[in-house]
Amino acid sequence: MGLTYQMKMKIPFDMADMNGHIKLPDVILLSLQVSGLQSIDLGISDKDMLEKYNLVWIITDYDIDVIRVPKFGEEMTIETEALSYNRLFCYRRFTVFDENNVAVIEMMAIFVLMDRDSRKVHAVEPKIVAPYEAEFSKKLIRGPKYPELKDSTSKDYHVRFYDLDMNGHVNNSKYLDWIFEVMGADFLMKHVPKKVHLKYVKEVRPGGQITSSYDLNGLESNHQISSNGDTNAQAMVIWQEIS
Repeated sequence: MGLTYQMKMKIPFDMADMNGHIKLPDVILLSLQVSGLQSIDLGISDKDMLEKYNLVWIITDYDIDVIRVPKFGEEMTIETEALSYNRLFCYRRFTVFDENNVAVIEMMAIFVLMDRDSRKVHAVEPKIVAPYEAEFSKKLIRGPKYPELKDSTSKDYHVRFYDLDMNGHVNNSKYLDWIFEVMGADFLMKHVPKKVHLKYVKEVRPGGQITSSYDLNGLESNHQISSNGDTNAQAMVIWQEIS
């Protein structure tokens, strides 16, 4: 297994929703900050990747399990570990622990390297990932098959300048914003995610708008983010009622 890295923090007011829970998109942002800090600590930061290899890390999939959603003012620790890699994919674990060191959120992310200019996937070179001490494995971890939406509800959202990161990509967490927001305030006040599968299909370009669509069957929802006739992301969410 690879090296681990941790960051401890208290959940601030602006990261809490109307129920006082930390917003899951913010958990993704913080988790990526932790993995970024680990990379800096190991001397292979995003800036180094860009300057030395003209490569950027992108995420293709998330698998998220929510045991409990931490609340405003709670102290939490985010831990990350580079698990394994193969010729094309790198697998990384994120775990959120509460004040009692109990795991409350578990995430697994699949990363690939992309050439910044060509926007094409680049093979993973062992020298790039060596500092993380992750094992090489030919095993591929595949996400679920996402169903076609039936009787879907949709809403359009404008892609804003501040939705983009320095690579010109829409921030990973923004897709989850669009996926949750379309459910409506009444639903979100009474439910929190229990399980999330999220797949990034095609990057959203700056400007213009996206359409967030979903269908809901009981406590299970299927989602699609689309723009200009293309599917940009897909998700499946299992919800639980707030007690």
